[in-house]
Amino acid sequence: MSARISRPMVGFLALLAIALILAVDLATSAPPDLFTAPPAFALGSGQAPGGAHCSGS
Repeated sequence: MSARISRPMVGFLALLAIALILAVDLATSAPPDLFTAPPAFALGSGQAPGGAHCSGS
């Protein structure tokens, strides 16, 4: 017989893995500097796009 892992145990292990990844990320990264961050939504702000397919270059 093979040992089977129940569905709730798989869900618990998945949530545990996500929590571990978030904890490692928060412990190793610096907080974002909100004064140098680009605006979340620049709709109608007059700022030109700075990259990707919208930059026009």
